[in-house]
Amino acid sequence: MELVSDEQLSDFVWRGVRGTGAGAASFVLGVLNFPLFVLWLAALIVGLIPGLGQVVLPLMTRLVRARADLERRRSTKRGIPIATPYAPRPAKSYPVGWRRFRWILQDVATWRDFAWLIPGAIAGVVLGAVSMALPIYGFEGIFLIPLWVWLGTGWYGYGAIWPIESVGDGFLSLPQGAVILALALLTAPWLRSAEAWFARLFLAPTRAAELRLRVAQLTETRADTVDAQAAELRRIERDLHDGAQARLSSLGMTIGLAEELMERDPAAARKLLAEARDASHTALIELRHLVRGIHPPVLAERGLDGAVRALALSLPVPTVVDGGVLGRLETPVESACYFVVAEALANIVKHSGATSAWISIRHEADLLVLMVGDDGRGGADPSRGTGLHGMGRRLAAFDGTMSLSSPPGGPTVVTMELPCALSSPKTSPSSGTA
Repeated sequence: MELVSDEQLSDFVWRGVRGTGAGAASFVLGVLNFPLFVLWLAALIVGLIPGLGQVVLPLMTRLVRARADLERRRSTKRGIPIATPYAPRPAKSYPVGWRRFRWILQDVATWRDFAWLIPGAIAGVVLGAVSMALPIYGFEGIFLIPLWVWLGTGWYGYGAIWPIESVGDGFLSLPQGAVILALALLTAPWLRSAEAWFARLFLAPTRAAELRLRVAQLTETRADTVDAQAAELRRIERDLHDGAQARLSSLGMTIGLAEELMERDPAAARKLLAEARDASHTALIELRHLVRGIHPPVLAERGLDGAVRALALSLPVPTVVDGGVLGRLETPVESACYFVVAEALANIVKHSGATSAWISIRHEADLLVLMVGDDGRGGADPSRGTGLHGMGRRLAAFDGTMSLSSPPGGPTVVTMELPCALSSPKTSPSSGTA
């Protein structure tokens, strides 16, 4: 019976190698912290000089923050997220230098970054050195010691064998080296996680900073929501004015002409009434399309799961839907999720050149995760259009997030996460969620 599969062994080795590489990077970055500490402290002292300090200190603070932000990104990538805690930059009005100088000194995050430099350097250098030394020592036991013993070097020792006095003693270093190497690969990711948790003590936002960032985020998302609602109202007004309203006005005029011709020319009156009937049918279709754009009936009847599946069936690109939700979301949340998925699918049809697409729907621990992917050409960039940016704004109104992975050549995957709770599933046959 195979205790460990090849895939598990490969994953173990790869995680260990990545942890060792991250440890080496931590060692180098930790060494850089020392000159940054000295330079920022010198810039703070120079800051007492009017004019010069207002230029030097912001420049050095930018370097320190860049280093701290790099550590935050490394920790987040390791699975220990650290948010950016800095206060908003002051308005660029006179005197710019003094305002920026005061903003730096009054921001608690600046001092926390500075306080982290030396402890972070020590942690990075020590843990990084251990991450590198263990695998090097393991390789030494596996490859170097037997060779040296074979060549007659009898004074060397390794592991528990010290000194090595015979060829047999020398080759006992091989299993010890293998154990040490395996231990190094096992501990390297944990050492990197320990460093990330240590950095989090200094670099994570304080409670006050979290509240400030939360207020700023809510202010931004509220403004985005108001803008989006205003734009949607303008679109509905324009569609009604140019579509259904114009047709209904024309319909009233046609019926009025038919009334005048009813006695003098019944045949012409009947023709006008037939035209009015066709116009009313067209206006009804346009109103139905408009209502679908506001809240699709299939969404109200079948919920998000059924509505997304219906949407996938209507696409010219073959699309597979995986997963689902067992209940119903709040109506505004459900509508937002439906339209962001619809926008993502529209982008696939218009821009990706894909031959197939897929949608994944998952809901666990009050978190809805929607993923839309395709096998197209990739290279999607949110900065080149408003579609992806609008999707992110729509989700942000409900504390949702969106991430995009679209390397050149594909595949493209849009991941949307939204915190939300489910209500009880509908039991009516039309709901499609029972």
